[in-house]
Amino acid sequence: QVQLVESGGGLVQAGGSARLSCAASGSIFSINAMGWYRQAPGKQRELVARIISDGSTNYADAVKGRFTISRENAKNTVYLQMYSLEPEDTAVYYCNADVQITELRAANRYWGQGTQVTVSS
Repeated sequence: QVQLVESGGGLVQAGGSARLSCAASGSIFSINAMGWYRQAPGKQRELVARIISDGSTNYADAVKGRFTISRENAKNTVYLQMYSLEPEDTAVYYCNADVQITELRAANRYWGQGTQVTVSS
């Protein structure tokens, strides 16, 4: 099995910054892509940022220029550096990873348990 454990987040003032980390562990042959999603109260879960194995990234329009996603392949870890945080960024942030557990099997998507980010005005 594969486990994703997130850390970081908490309470941040508007205009501040925060860094989230997510480490994958378990039966991992390779990780094709890793990403961050968020879900605010009463809203659907939405993509924040995604990074694939070649390093290419994509971001939601709402966070472009403020958030940066990166990954450390040797540690199976993905990061989300968040700057200029706004109250609208308040949400539970979830990481995910598309993981192959063997060379011959297709990748499955795994999710972390989520970490709360609250931005106060």
